[in-house]
Amino acid sequence: MARVFNFSAGPAALPLEVLEEAQAGLTDWQGSGMSVMEVSHRSKPFIAVAEQAEADIRELMNISDDYSVMFLQGGATQQFALIPMNLSDEGQTIDQLVTGSWSKKALKEGKALRNVNVVADGADSNYADVPAIDSWQLTSDAAYFHYCANETIGGLEFHAPPETGGVPLVADMSSTILSRPIDVNKFGLIYAGAQKNIGPAGLTIVIVRKDLLKEGRPGSNILNYKAHAEGGSMMNTPPTFAWYMAGLVFAWIKRNGGLEGMGEFNQSKAAKLYAAIDGSDFYANPVALDYRSWMNIPFTLAKPELDGDFLAKAEAAGLMNLKGHRSVGGMRASIYNAVSMDAIDALVSFMEEFERSNA
Repeated sequence: MARVFNFSAGPAALPLEVLEEAQAGLTDWQGSGMSVMEVSHRSKPFIAVAEQAEADIRELMNISDDYSVMFLQGGATQQFALIPMNLSDEGQTIDQLVTGSWSKKALKEGKALRNVNVVADGADSNYADVPAIDSWQLTSDAAYFHYCANETIGGLEFHAPPETGGVPLVADMSSTILSRPIDVNKFGLIYAGAQKNIGPAGLTIVIVRKDLLKEGRPGSNILNYKAHAEGGSMMNTPPTFAWYMAGLVFAWIKRNGGLEGMGEFNQSKAAKLYAAIDGSDFYANPVALDYRSWMNIPFTLAKPELDGDFLAKAEAAGLMNLKGHRSVGGMRASIYNAVSMDAIDALVSFMEEFERSNA
């Protein structure tokens, strides 16, 4: 079977090498006569998998012992509620920056639970730019400051963390985690759904500074980060296969230059695709130059009536999942770690040929 080039925003492409490694052990993992999906999460073999995965992500991201790393369920969306529950008390204000669809959803959950100060909202630019930093309205004693590092739908990304004046910084990094080096010490909490750069859907990584966690916040143990951290992310049965696959991906990243290697590779992929868009009168990207995403690149056609034809012919050429989100339209190429340079080259060649035929 021929593999296609997968530009899905998530669940997204996984490294072929990782898929083949998982396939080889699918029915007889480590000579056990069972799949890893059939092994108890409390067995010694799986505990070793879990511990190695945590050790590897700590090494990749240079995460110190001041932070807990949790492998949880519920997706990044569940964290929109768990973060205010765990990092703030009733009556406290939280600061939230709104730059697109995902930060708007986080805002809705935050407002249902706490007093929320909207630091700034990029609606006036249709979320193609970030309001000028000197216009932000920060709360000096906020429990934390929340932002989305990369808006997957709109393709707007922060290439450096915002300055918050000492307020703990919380980042949704679902679509940028492990795509380049970052300084974890600048953050109070980082969270990410796995289904973009980590592994299959069903797993969420939460990295949180230990001093921010308090007993009894929230009252329910199963919703409490501190309890999950102390329980080794095994208060309930974790998503074992997704955790196992994440460990394989971490090892693959280590073999391929670590986050420095990923960063160089991702920047070069994005530069090549943006050059094709910017060098054409037929394609356009709406996002302000300083905030263009390396991971999710939306683009429109000069003749929107050709969108359907573009997508149909792209799929026939093995270029899959290029349709833009329903709330935005147009096209979107998601080019996470596992998307190869061959995929970018094939897409650029297709775009050039489509333009020649339809300009």
